Amino acid sequence: MGLRDRIVAERGRGDDGADGVGYYRRRLLEEIDLNEIAVLSEEQRRARLERVVGRMVSREGPVLSTAERSLLIRRVVDEAVGLGVLEPLLADDSVTEIMVNGTDEIYVERDGRIERSDIAFSDEAQLFQTIDRIVSQVNRRVDESSPMVDARLPTGERVNVIIPPLALRGPTLTIRRFPRLFTLDELVAIGSLDAASADLLRALVRARLNVVISGGTGAGKTTLLNALSAAVPDGERIITVEDNAELRLQQPHVVTLEARPANVEGKGEVTIRDLVRNSLRMRPDRIIVGEVRGPETVDMLQALNTGHEGSLVTLHANSCDDAIHRLATLASMSELQIPFEALRDQINSAIDVIVQVDRFADGGRRVSEIAVVASHRRETFRLASVMAFATDPLGPDRRVRGRAEHRRLPDAVLTRVQLAGVDVPDAFVAEGAAVVRSAGE
Repeated sequence: MGLRDRIVAERGRGDDGADGVGYYRRRLLEEIDLNEIAVLSEEQRRARLERVVGRMVSREGPVLSTAERSLLIRRVVDEAVGLGVLEPLLADDSVTEIMVNGTDEIYVERDGRIERSDIAFSDEAQLFQTIDRIVSQVNRRVDESSPMVDARLPTGERVNVIIPPLALRGPTLTIRRFPRLFTLDELVAIGSLDAASADLLRALVRARLNVVISGGTGAGKTTLLNALSAAVPDGERIITVEDNAELRLQQPHVVTLEARPANVEGKGEVTIRDLVRNSLRMRPDRIIVGEVRGPETVDMLQALNTGHEGSLVTLHANSCDDAIHRLATLASMSELQIPFEALRDQINSAIDVIVQVDRFADGGRRVSEIAVVASHRRETFRLASVMAFATDPLGPDRRVRGRAEHRRLPDAVLTRVQLAGVDVPDAFVAEGAAVVRSAGE
């Protein structure tokens, strides 16, 4: 007889939630003083509730094995203070994304690969309860009149919810885990880039070149941005602008700004563009924009062209060539109606380096190219590729292997870095000029 049957048989109640969890959760809420446990830390609160549930199960529950008893207690507490059946996945550090497609279809991402989980919600009501608990933490609501919502858990995970009638197969919940902090040396150790390229990126940041990190969804842009930001000297004032605050900079002088969506009345929205404009009045040494995706691009370009050198930004793009054209497209979305020639002038003057990050077939995330913007003012976009990851043929283990091919930095960039008093790795000083190409070729 399974756990559910044993609990039901002992209590003679019929089906009362999955494995008796619903019953004991209600009993728990009847016994505890919510005001008393509210002042406790999360760890203390969970320990207190586990003791209370343990006493209830011992007093009135069925005879269970030690493993079954522990499982029941944990699930009751998860339902009471956590996110229910999703808590074990959130506790698993190897899980980077959780995708809930209805009540009985949950997928997770591990090491860049998606796999189906054996966890499921007991019914749609339990799933909606979890969704309501998430969105209520950020004073949002989700219902038929507002069927889509973005939120963030207190621990930093990004959450997207979409429910019927827009989601035809039932409530859909996507949780992206807060990216783990990696140093550049750690990224080298796991094969995301080679040591010489890591040293080059450090040098470019220290020399105050403006760097764009581009890549697809989940390619590791934010992870690399966090790692690169460590190269910024401690004495500088950094303003970060993000849609959802994910960056965790280690410098002492950091101001974090986060956009705000409109409330239920459609008022109170603060956009990335508003924050970028405001950041210019905050005396920044560097501006770091978590991601540009719209009209704020033109404000960012103007900021980079007016003395705010050494800034960092991420962008969704499939290649370095695509990134430079996408910047022009996004900037053109502004109501200012700036001619393309003027946008091209601003991009050529503002952007110094583009770093492309890709997720490969084996799930690995790697820096696939580092390119320097070689065009000037109203010239056609030209890029000088100084590092490209050349892949080897796939072997029987289907792992992607290859090598980084280095080329000499263009003289103008090399001189600028050296004049800043920063050493350039030998691999990028040696003879063998960078491959310069028109963007899009």
